[in-house]
Amino acid sequence: MIVYLDTSSLVKLYVQEAHTASVKKWVEDAEIVATCRIAYPETMSAISRRFRQGDLTEKQYNSLISKFSDEWRRFAAVDFEELEAGRLVNLYGLRGFDAVHLSAAMLLKANQNNISLSFSSFDEKLNIAASTEGFTVLSPEQSGL
Repeated sequence: MIVYLDTSSLVKLYVQEAHTASVKKWVEDAEIVATCRIAYPETMSAISRRFRQGDLTEKQYNSLISKFSDEWRRFAAVDFEELEAGRLVNLYGLRGFDAVHLSAAMLLKANQNNISLSFSSFDEKLNIAASTEGFTVLSPEQSGL
């Protein structure tokens, strides 16, 4: 099974938030964990923002940045189709990077035959769009955690 993580899900692997345990379980159960290549700067930004807000000490911040950078190679970093992302913005009213994530997941699915691909995001509008596009959308309620 492939699990696609948008940035809201990916960050939960590094920063303790609501539903972190669910995301970690999905990743543990997955054969492949995929995300869009834009998730790297987005995740760096999210971790940096948490540090600037005082949620992380400098030591925690440095440790998380180092861990994420080291682990990035474990993820299948997927490209996206910019025209498709633009279409998704207009069709579903998505924010730009949310449409980029959905476009990347769609590209991944289109290039694989008979794969089991689940989509994880903590943005309701994005999840509705992903479900409409035929993805199985993971939710914390399903994980039983």
